[in-house]
Amino acid sequence: MKKILSTLLAALAMHATQVHAADDVAVVASRVAQFIDEWHDDAAHARLQYFDKMAKDGIYIGTDKTERWSREEFKIWARRFFERPSAWAFKSFNRHINMSEDRQWIWFDEQLQTQMGICQATGVIRQTAQGFEIKHYQLSLTVPNELTDYLSAGVKKLDEKQAEQVPKK
Repeated sequence: MKKILSTLLAALAMHATQVHAADDVAVVASRVAQFIDEWHDDAAHARLQYFDKMAKDGIYIGTDKTERWSREEFKIWARRFFERPSAWAFKSFNRHINMSEDRQWIWFDEQLQTQMGICQATGVIRQTAQGFEIKHYQLSLTVPNELTDYLSAGVKKLDEKQAEQVPKK
């Protein structure tokens, strides 16, 4: 009887731990979603706290092949946009959030309604004692498969034209 009771108690304890861990994941995911939504809202209202949500060594990759910035480089590039009432307005409508077991590393992907149409993005967030910080974010335009050949031909043509304009040494 003691063995059955101890097995039952162990099973209940394990189940409680698993439920608690699942709750922790849901709680952290909810906090992360709120953090990302606030980050997008900061840009929509041209609030400079937008940049504070990025890690000091954070990276932002934009839609152009030349757009890979550190947080400080991105802040300098984006300054002119943050002088307006709204820098840009991204509204997430489909987001997936995953995290490491210790909840310190979070990665996500999202689809966004933007002034460029629907975009996709991926990001990596680190949870620190001070809160969340974005370590890496990459924004991409979505391209329907039916347009891939057309657009890639246009990009190739533009690249060739720009290469011809580079002075030869």
